[in-house]
Amino acid sequence: MKLKSITLAAMAICLTGQTAFSRRPAVFPETEARESAPEGLAVDFTEHLDQKVVSKGGAVTRRHETVFFDSAKDAVSKDMEQSPNYSSLNGVWDFRYYDSVQDMLADPDKAPTSIKVPGNWEVQGFGTAVYVNHPYEFRPRNPQPPQLPDRIPTGVYSRKFTPEFGKGENCYLNLCGVKGGAYVFVNGKFVGYSEDSKDLVRYDITPFVRSGKEAVLRLVVTRWCTGSYLECQDFWRISGIERDVYLSREPATVPDDFDWNVVATLADDLGTGDFRLTVNSSDPVNVGWRLLDSGGKEVAAAATESVVGVKEWKSAIRAVAKWSAESPELYTLILGVDGKFAKADVGFRRLEIVGDRFLVNGLPVKFKGVNIHEHNQFTGHYITEEDILADLRLMKEHNINAIRTSHYPLPRRFYELCDKYGFYVYDEANIESHGMGYNLEKTLGNNPDWLPQHRDRVLNMYYRTRNYPCVTILSLGNEAGNGCNFYDTYRELKALERGGQNRPVCYERAVLEWNTDMFVPQYPDAEWFHKMGKSGYPKPVVPSEYSHAMGNSNGSLDRQWKYIYEYPNLQGGFIWDWIDQGLYETDSDGRMYWTYGGDYGEHSPSDGNFNCNGVIAPDRTPHPAMAEIKHVYQDVKVLPEDVSQGLFKVQNRFYFKSLNEYVLRWAVTADGTRIASGNVALSAAPQSEEEVRVRLPKLPSDKKCLITFETITSKAAGLLPEGSVIAYDQIKLSDAKRLATPRRARGVKATETETAIALECRDASLVFDKALGCLKEYSFKGKNMFNEDFGLRPLFWRAPTDNDYGNGMPSRCQAFKVSSREFDVKAGLEGDTVVAEYSLASGNIFTVRYTLLEGGILSVESDFKGVKSSKPVDVPRIGFRMRLPASADSFTYLGRGPEENYADRFGGTLIGEYSSSASKEYVRYVRPQECGHHIDCEYLSIGGLAIRSDRFEFNALRCAVEDLDSEEAVQRDYQWENKGPLTENDPAKAKNRLRRQTHINDYVERDFVEVCVDYAQSGVGGYDSWAARPDGDRCLWSDRDYSFRFAIVPARAMGVRKSLGFDF
Repeated sequence: MKLKSITLAAMAICLTGQTAFSRRPAVFPETEARESAPEGLAVDFTEHLDQKVVSKGGAVTRRHETVFFDSAKDAVSKDMEQSPNYSSLNGVWDFRYYDSVQDMLADPDKAPTSIKVPGNWEVQGFGTAVYVNHPYEFRPRNPQPPQLPDRIPTGVYSRKFTPEFGKGENCYLNLCGVKGGAYVFVNGKFVGYSEDSKDLVRYDITPFVRSGKEAVLRLVVTRWCTGSYLECQDFWRISGIERDVYLSREPATVPDDFDWNVVATLADDLGTGDFRLTVNSSDPVNVGWRLLDSGGKEVAAAATESVVGVKEWKSAIRAVAKWSAESPELYTLILGVDGKFAKADVGFRRLEIVGDRFLVNGLPVKFKGVNIHEHNQFTGHYITEEDILADLRLMKEHNINAIRTSHYPLPRRFYELCDKYGFYVYDEANIESHGMGYNLEKTLGNNPDWLPQHRDRVLNMYYRTRNYPCVTILSLGNEAGNGCNFYDTYRELKALERGGQNRPVCYERAVLEWNTDMFVPQYPDAEWFHKMGKSGYPKPVVPSEYSHAMGNSNGSLDRQWKYIYEYPNLQGGFIWDWIDQGLYETDSDGRMYWTYGGDYGEHSPSDGNFNCNGVIAPDRTPHPAMAEIKHVYQDVKVLPEDVSQGLFKVQNRFYFKSLNEYVLRWAVTADGTRIASGNVALSAAPQSEEEVRVRLPKLPSDKKCLITFETITSKAAGLLPEGSVIAYDQIKLSDAKRLATPRRARGVKATETETAIALECRDASLVFDKALGCLKEYSFKGKNMFNEDFGLRPLFWRAPTDNDYGNGMPSRCQAFKVSSREFDVKAGLEGDTVVAEYSLASGNIFTVRYTLLEGGILSVESDFKGVKSSKPVDVPRIGFRMRLPASADSFTYLGRGPEENYADRFGGTLIGEYSSSASKEYVRYVRPQECGHHIDCEYLSIGGLAIRSDRFEFNALRCAVEDLDSEEAVQRDYQWENKGPLTENDPAKAKNRLRRQTHINDYVERDFVEVCVDYAQSGVGGYDSWAARPDGDRCLWSDRDYSFRFAIVPARAMGVRKSLGFDF
């Protein structure tokens, strides 16, 4: 498709003028107009269709993002945005949206609307947001690069500005990120084109403007371009200006190719800093520099001299303060260039691979990592500094020390803050062509015609981010196959790093090939870590993605890290991923919800809620699994040594910090009540242990006693205030000697009719309804403790989680859902006990015995009989449910909390006495599912009764299990992929296989509280969300026998504290 050549001079727009740099006093003389503005480059709007064009015109991408100050003092003390040579163009722009380039050319002067910049246009009411995981949204099947659709949505941004620059200065336009093919025009003349959406592009617009004279800036952005074939990442496919836009000015004597590079490593003694500064300039520039320590003292410097070509300075820094994620010690570089000054943070760290270990400052650190996408629930891909700080603060609070920039470099401020607060950054090039698959005959990674595009993006990332101390690992991209293009870019990056900072260069799809310095696979289970730890594999092992955090997930993270801590060649991993990518919307009733794939447009291609797999919600509220991550990632561990003598062992997992800046706080509880507490000073050196003694109180023999340790900060540091808990552990001190179970009630009257069985004693009665197949009533002193017409029912089903859907549980385990609501039961009396025998659809027999005890307490005993099979089926849960009035919303319990927990995700929750409510227990996963579970419980006090057992699990929610079960939401359609003919959307095939398109606004609190009392639930899993099942020993199985006993104790029959003294 060839479009006619035009300029945008005819597409004038009226805007409110704004003077660039005008928020500060004008300190530069107004210059005369340039003798003549250039005519502009030719443009025919086919650049975005031309595979050979990655940029055009004066686009400069391969340089450190630098803005100069007028004085060294200001450079040291102020942020870049405070420079008088910086002027933001963020704000409200005029905008025209077109369904295609052709429509734009046909109607260039249509009335504009307004749009916020930065911010994707699809989240501002223009076009359709699409989410797919690995296909191309514009060609989900059989893509044929570089072919693109005939009609490509196009946005035209425009605004007026007034540049101010002095004689002998140049004015630059800086675009930090534009998603799509970006054509730039100034005063109607074409300046340039670029299509790498995640790296800064800079244009010298001096020839196109006059200082002090209003100018018009216009960007024409096509939603797709040939570069889109390398931007097939797992995120919202949305478009437009999504990062900052600003003007900068600097001396005209500084050429476009001017750049600088810092190497700050350590000599072999690991105590002397090896500082090297290299400046590159094709034209002569006067350069001088100073290096200051954290106190402002000069430790190295070079007098100003003229530099042309390449110049390197070297300096040795004695007793250097070293940078690491634990202790991010920074120096400040002041770079003087032709009378202007720039600042950069410098961190001294030695990075090297020795054998099968990656060493930071000589030690094989563990990367306690997470992957991160740019996401804000309101603005799409645009994130603010406040968002970044909020994320980093949460990460520090949860012991995360490493971040993979999946799958593109992030904005400048992210790196600066990671330098300051201490994070290891796995820096990734803006490359993913997942939609092409990995076959060497198809993948773009092995197509030499695409080498320039791969190389461009790798080098853009490298030159823009190489000077940040936090950048620890370099990545060639993600899920783009392997082949010649990655072989070449690997060699090039290695050559650039060799003899310098020496960062490892990695690539996930290289797998075990030679073009990755570390083995960085994806989604291994715990046993895989075990095998790799023992294998003697010659490279460090650091999964680039693992523990898929989709919905209620992250199970068995503790087991993965058991082996990571055990084997030095296993050096951590990066959880997928940080934030659920839901977008904020409201329904017709004004209720908010978060959208995901399939929520926009008609029959748009979609991968449903697969973009909602973060450890925090779209509003940056941590999911319950964050407690597990914090505990597994913690750098201090307390273990029992000799509990009887109050001796414990404290392990310092830090590599560079002693524990003398922390305090160990302890508390002893007896059945949840604190009976003693205190503090212990710590001093263990890095990677060592120390013994601590606690003066334990006399432990009551009739109560279970635990000691809980918390490691807290003794002073504020970085993002953590004084008193922050960085680690915690709980150790059992003693078991309780309980009294025997109360005797059976005396004088029980037992009756049976065709429809019911009844028991009655002095204080209580019960009725088993044969037609309902369940215990319908349990009354104490004349009051039914259950909601009418529901009673106490067997339950073997949970609302499927995202992982359950991924591994086929809803279909595989359907018999247990059927058996939870269609009861095939035989019931009768055995003396004064009601016995109900349920024949389950799975072939299992579930037998329940109801007995009244002294005082009117109800005893419930159950047996699940396994069925021998060569292919046993996992059982979602074994237990019961009952309903209580809505007034029973508040409750207390003794068990694990406060966050929800499961058989394979519990270490981050402590056993204690907690108060909560059924309303609060609901977890707002973007797609409703099983939530709010608690294990290792001994009592639950709710609605005037207590559930008592030596060990049980429970949920208490203001909804039924079915309300969170996607299949039951028949008012919602299935999550159709829409990647082929609509005839493929067959509801019969989708049933119990596909999730439905449900959201948090589908959850409505009911006028009851449903309490599920379980022997156990199977684990939630989390090795991945599309196939992996929870660990087998953390599941229930249809071929095994299980017994469960608990009591329902009315508060008026016996107080909950007293009930803890009995063996129920």
